[in-house]
Amino acid sequence: MLLSLPALHLQTSEYHPLLQLSHGRLGPWCSPTSSPAPLSREPGCGEGSWILVCRLLVPTQVSLLSMEEDIDTRKINNSFLRDHSYATEADIISTVEFNHTGELLATGDKGGRVVIFQREQESKNQVHRRGEYNVYSTFQSHEPEFDYLKSLEIEEKINKIRWLPQQNAAYFLLSTNDKTVKLWKVSERDKRPEGYNLKDEEGRLRDPATITTLRVPVLRPMDLMVEATPRRVFANAHTYHINSISVNSDYETYMSADDLRINLWNFEITNQSFNIVDIKPANMEELTEVITAAEFHPHHCNTFVYSSSKGTIRLCDMRASALCDRHTKFFEEPEDPSNRSFFSEIISSISDVKFSHSGRYIMTRDYLTVKVWDLNMENRPIETYQVHDYLRSKLCSLYENDCIFDKFECVWNGSDSVIMTGSYNNFFRMFDRNTKRDVTLEASRENSKPRAILKPRKVCVGGKRRKDEISVDSLDFSKKILHTAWHPSENIIAVAATNNLYIFQDKVN
Repeated sequence: MLLSLPALHLQTSEYHPLLQLSHGRLGPWCSPTSSPAPLSREPGCGEGSWILVCRLLVPTQVSLLSMEEDIDTRKINNSFLRDHSYATEADIISTVEFNHTGELLATGDKGGRVVIFQREQESKNQVHRRGEYNVYSTFQSHEPEFDYLKSLEIEEKINKIRWLPQQNAAYFLLSTNDKTVKLWKVSERDKRPEGYNLKDEEGRLRDPATITTLRVPVLRPMDLMVEATPRRVFANAHTYHINSISVNSDYETYMSADDLRINLWNFEITNQSFNIVDIKPANMEELTEVITAAEFHPHHCNTFVYSSSKGTIRLCDMRASALCDRHTKFFEEPEDPSNRSFFSEIISSISDVKFSHSGRYIMTRDYLTVKVWDLNMENRPIETYQVHDYLRSKLCSLYENDCIFDKFECVWNGSDSVIMTGSYNNFFRMFDRNTKRDVTLEASRENSKPRAILKPRKVCVGGKRRKDEISVDSLDFSKKILHTAWHPSENIIAVAATNNLYIFQDKVN
């Protein structure tokens, strides 16, 4: 399924040469509390195993705040969404996230909007529609702001979305821009009260002298309305740009990380947070690395990891000290001196870190590779997967067009047996950890016919190019897959390609 939304916009930081060079932050996903059931069969890293479920487009020309009042949000997909031949910068997708059951899928964009999709319920007449997602709710999460003390514009772009486990009929999610985290409640209302004693039918207060009888209010059915209301606003705690948020497994706290600090929040307290990591040096000229991503352990509420621009990962235990300035474990792979180049420091920067569902492994993504680390082995990763090694010869041109600073994300499948990450030319890669097979697939408008089977793509580095291959010189670096998500228990994936969101499911024979 495909959805039109804006591209990741990176901002220039002003306090470190490396950050200025990279035009942005050097740089989670809350796992279920229990490991999902194994998939019925491994997603095919073979040909023709994934099919396009459907395509959605995000509304861009309607007031999203009034949409709730004027339109049944369940019908937006049919009544409003249409294929646009253009996309504004505000439509670029900046984050994608399934909830813990996989029934909802949330996307955030650079315009500060959150669009939530709900999975189509299976029916006897439409069994094949089970995997489709339709628009459930759309709301404006963040607005552009201006910091007058620092003369700094604060973008409305949604950097991350994290779902909380559902405890009742309502859904809760966290969304953040560069400075402010918000807790949203998404709830349904299909009944309205009637028969007030002190109000008339239009809601105006009645004269008490005219009230002669007592009426019992009743609930009348109404068209379903999905309401999104901000329940908490966590602000004024970060000097630098927030790059990660992660919900703790105790579901009472969460953390937010920026370039130099990580803060711990309680969901019930908005006016204060506790600083658990601070790597800011006394003299900013001595700054050598920044925090790029952080995530809590899926089962142990005292443990978390964070990655850095130097390609290192630190595992911290909050039981050891209040300020986790000393790590418990330090994961780093020694660099091969023979591969040292001008770009080594840039391409080794970790852009994403994710715990496996089991909590045993950590996955990291740098510019060229995805690595899997065992928590019990710190000196080197147990698995290394080349995402687009054919770009090594193109690093100079990628540096000149700033693509070398793109921050790709990575995700596990529900059983931790397959990993997925993005690349250029709207390619995304899957690696099967058991069979060691891999596949390159493409998400494109040209191939976005419903139920279309994806064909594996291959990149030709040199020599004679085959008919089904694409030359590395023909790759479109303006088309990139930065954000992906995998259903927690099924073979359904969401892939964000600039302003388009594609949803695929594994083909079941």
